[in-house]
Amino acid sequence: MTSAIPPQENSRGGAGPLAVPQLVNEEAEAFVAEAIAELVRSKIPFLIAGTFAVSAYTGISRPTKDLDVFCKAGDYTRILKHFKSRGYAVEIEDDRWLGKVFKGRFFFDVIFASPNGTMLVNDSWFAHALPVEICGCPVSIAAPTELIWSKSFIQLRERYDGADVVHVILKAHDRIDWTRLLEYMEVHWEVLLIHLLNFRWIYPSERNKVPQWLMDELLSRLAAQRDLPLPQTKICRGRMYSRPDYEIDVREWGFADIGGEGDMREGIEEKTP
Repeated sequence: MTSAIPPQENSRGGAGPLAVPQLVNEEAEAFVAEAIAELVRSKIPFLIAGTFAVSAYTGISRPTKDLDVFCKAGDYTRILKHFKSRGYAVEIEDDRWLGKVFKGRFFFDVIFASPNGTMLVNDSWFAHALPVEICGCPVSIAAPTELIWSKSFIQLRERYDGADVVHVILKAHDRIDWTRLLEYMEVHWEVLLIHLLNFRWIYPSERNKVPQWLMDELLSRLAAQRDLPLPQTKICRGRMYSRPDYEIDVREWGFADIGGEGDMREGIEEKTP
């Protein structure tokens, strides 16, 4: 399997990293090649993200068994219908964000949003996507900005994508639109700050890869927040990361779910935490 990406000049004047994932066997490689060729023939707009995009930007080649196809919400049913008409099995796993296309034991995901509803694939994804070649087919992969956004909330007990986030920052920081990333994560700016602090801790010699203005902005928000009273409603946003891992908070401890009402805090005080 081959992939090509326009050379990226790094600080040492060399070409940027490039890799493709290691599919589990030749059958999996054949399935991916066939699926990508069929997607191109369908003429339905799509992007490749997930492990394939991480590999292209970072040079990390790791084992994978599937393919992540991203599209707009209006196109995900078209993709499923197209493949169903050609004899593939299809499944709508969650109509809020995910469908699947199967051929035997192999499959690829068709994703148009995030499980927690914070991320929707829109025209901006396609406007900033990077043209590449996979399996001899011209396709586009999600830009580093959108790739980070798509992985920022994947923090489950059995899967954590924080390493992907910091690796993309390390290797593709000059291709990240930091203003656009902040706009995407405006409501959940603390999640962005967590990832950036994580990056700084992991790579102390590379702190300059993140713009100083962005750190100043996020830390000023944190400082302003500290001077305010605590929220009156008990809130647990943990289920935006993992619904099962934070089930007890909502079912037994009286915290508000991602949406809806929760208990009021007892003994509310005006002093800051």
